[in-house]
Amino acid sequence: PPPRAPPAPGSTTMTETQERIAATRRRVEELKKSIKEMKESKSNGTMSDAARAHSFKQVPFGRLRRTLRGHFGKVYAMHWSGDSTHLVSASQDGKLIIWNGFSTNKVQAIPLRSSWVMTCAFEETENRLVACGGLDNLCSVYQLGQPQVIRASKELAAHDGYLSCCRFVDEHNIITSSGDSTCIYWDVDRGEVRQTFSDHGGDVMSVALSPSKNLFVSGSCDATAKVWDIRTGRCTHTFIGHESDINSVTFFPDGNAIGTGSDDSSCRLFDMRACNEVNNFSNDRILCGITSVCFSGTGRLLFAGYDDFNCNLWDVMDSNGQVFGSLQPGHENRVSCLGINARGEALCTGSWDTLLKIWA
Repeated sequence: PPPRAPPAPGSTTMTETQERIAATRRRVEELKKSIKEMKESKSNGTMSDAARAHSFKQVPFGRLRRTLRGHFGKVYAMHWSGDSTHLVSASQDGKLIIWNGFSTNKVQAIPLRSSWVMTCAFEETENRLVACGGLDNLCSVYQLGQPQVIRASKELAAHDGYLSCCRFVDEHNIITSSGDSTCIYWDVDRGEVRQTFSDHGGDVMSVALSPSKNLFVSGSCDATAKVWDIRTGRCTHTFIGHESDINSVTFFPDGNAIGTGSDDSSCRLFDMRACNEVNNFSNDRILCGITSVCFSGTGRLLFAGYDDFNCNLWDVMDSNGQVFGSLQPGHENRVSCLGINARGEALCTGSWDTLLKIWA
């Protein structure tokens, strides 16, 4: 065979490239180890230890005040409006219903093109828009205040998988998450994608906005929760610890921590300043997954909806694994969604039993 030509000046051989790759991998492992050691050095106590230095009042929690009846199929999602009185719910019966949570009256019923709806959202600044989506891969936005709403004012199409969650940033922008492992920041008026967030390695199941509306958190089937900066389009934090899909995420009221609920039967509290898990809410007697989570108005309680029909309350300051309480009388099927209103005065739970219940 003819002799091989010598490598051109400045070029690298295959062996050199492999050596550089191996050295980079070693460097990555060293960095991972140092990050782990730094986190462990700062993890010097539990939430209960920190709470012992202070005196806290016993926290009361509410009782059932209203029951909203009107859906004929499983309720999959609900979301409060910014006025803390109205809410929207989405059901497998193919309807979005706008409710007055105080009077229990139905303000509006919106028929959907697809009954396979998985999420809904109320725009919380002007309270004039609602959105929903599901297995149609679309985010459909509806304008309220008209005598009869029959079709969506906007249909946002870019996801390649089902739409799992949506939340309005303001009247002109919305965040969506999808089974295609991405989140998208949309311009609602133009119907255009403003930014795509794509670091997850599995279906993204839930998103929640920070109080400042500059950050949002996403929970995924890759068992991680990620915090994103909408202004830069970059992931700022990745939280690990769950052993299965994360179904729901929520921000702590002050915006410095996040709560998560997972199929591993645990809820967790992650602090963004410590970049670490600071509490784990689980119990040996709880064996089912969590569908939805939210904090009370003060952040002292974490509400969690479960596959076993229960809605349990956890004291954020306690880490002894004991359930603080359970909402009774509960639902007769899976608790699929829950949320607290903007004033922190009322909690709404939705279930596969077709009912929504309001607690205060």
